[in-house]
Amino acid sequence: QVQLMESGGGLVQPGGSLRLSCAASGFTFSMYAMRWYRQAPGKEREWVATIERIGTTNYADSVKGRFTISRDNAKNTMYLQMNSLKAEDTAVYYCYRRGLNWGKGTLVTVSS
Repeated sequence: QVQLMESGGGLVQPGGSLRLSCAASGFTFSMYAMRWYRQAPGKEREWVATIERIGTTNYADSVKGRFTISRDNAKNTMYLQMNSLKAEDTAVYYCYRRGLNWGKGTLVTVSS
């Protein structure tokens, strides 16, 4: 079955860190660019970061310098290391591959 499963969300204080994971199955993970998106309460889903097949990365301005996207093709897993978290980073985070349906996401709450 082709699917993506996000994990690693939780409650963290402002300035803290979290690492999200996206486990892929049912397809050749290394052949696809992968992305993270997020959706904050009451807002539209927005793009966060992309990692290409060869490892090239791009980030939304709002997270540049704080978040790091990476992948481990041997483990069929993508990661999002989030540092210096802010309240405005509170959202459900989704991993995405072109052509697949959205998963359930993982909730990140940044609050004191």
